[in-house]
Amino acid sequence: MNQTSHNSSSNEVTENHQDNNVVLAFSGGLDTSFCVPYLIEKGYKVTTIFVDSGGVNTQEKQQIKERALSLGAIEHREVSIADKLWKKVIVPLIYSGHWYQNQYPLLCSDRYLIVEACLKLCDELNTKNFAHGCTGMGNDQVRFDLAVHCLGEYNILSPIREIQKSTSHVRDYEKQYLLDKGFSVSDKVTSYSINENILGTTISGSEIDEWQQPDEKSYVLTPSPLDNSKTASPVKIKMEFKHGQLVAMNDKTLSESYTGEHVMQYLNQLVGSYSVGRGIYTGDTTIGLKGRIVFEAPAIHALTIAHTALEQAVLSKAQNRFKSSVAEKWTELVYEGFFYEPLKYDLEAFLKSSQKQVTGSVTLELSHGQLHAVAIESENILKDKQSVYAQSASWSIDEALGFIKLFGKSSTLAANQKLTGSL
Repeated sequence: MNQTSHNSSSNEVTENHQDNNVVLAFSGGLDTSFCVPYLIEKGYKVTTIFVDSGGVNTQEKQQIKERALSLGAIEHREVSIADKLWKKVIVPLIYSGHWYQNQYPLLCSDRYLIVEACLKLCDELNTKNFAHGCTGMGNDQVRFDLAVHCLGEYNILSPIREIQKSTSHVRDYEKQYLLDKGFSVSDKVTSYSINENILGTTISGSEIDEWQQPDEKSYVLTPSPLDNSKTASPVKIKMEFKHGQLVAMNDKTLSESYTGEHVMQYLNQLVGSYSVGRGIYTGDTTIGLKGRIVFEAPAIHALTIAHTALEQAVLSKAQNRFKSSVAEKWTELVYEGFFYEPLKYDLEAFLKSSQKQVTGSVTLELSHGQLHAVAIESENILKDKQSVYAQSASWSIDEALGFIKLFGKSSTLAANQKLTGSL
């Protein structure tokens, strides 16, 4: 391998290498399980790392560790990025109030922080080799590879893309390879591909990929909204924001012991139990194909509704209108792999600046299948003490008529010309 390159490179997994250590981003699923013995067969010493973004419990993390070591990893590491995910992704996402193509709340954006953690371990182990289990068929390969390219001089090893050069039946190939090596293959890999973190859950595969109605068993966090047999009584959630950031929920202040991760876990469970926060994203992917996934994001859904309600009350009309275009571009960059693009940071600076007046509290009412912002309290609400919309006004009828006439003058002139045949 070329160790003198000034840029990260995507290399074939070959046996001709001097640096034979490699750090593998490991989740314990089929793809990354395949990667371990495959890399070992090519002569690498594999150190696996599970980057915990908040989607697994202690028992599952232990199973992931045992799986990695049983496959032949010389060492297994674990690191949590939940706090970074809150600060670097969730906070600006809530500032933006926008979802990719108005549909998808960027549940994929932990990938960049996963890469950061893996490359930090590469540096610790003094290796330039980083491996991932992305296929050549989806968006994650773009996010992983572009992140590496932006963060330093590393070699990217991608075993799944390698075997795709010789087979189109990748998952069958992986399963058989593992079985031939004497390793077990879990039945869990046969139906759906499920990815869960504190942002929520994404599900693909089976009938979802076939553009059919998703089966209820594909959902993880939310029961069917059609099933109200276990409906609980409506509940209220009070959120307090300071300069756009959540600082307290239900009068419990965020602190070192009560973090954004705890908020997300609590809201995902509570809001999700009321069948709120699920969706089906159908739209444009980074690689050019139309994509379709089921997702569940109860916490982000709740935070977005609360924050947007407060924001709409305290920002000016011009701010609210312009901010949406900035937010749209920010979500587009994060979705498509440009997490380290300078423009993304420029847009974040604007989004943060737009939050100066976004201070106050919002009360959400949660009932089966529904979530609404029912009350807003803030000293910054743009109120006219002498006027209430559609009720009372501090201007005269003549002033209103004059405003209407001048406000629509250009359109009125154009419409009248068209009626007389001038256009």
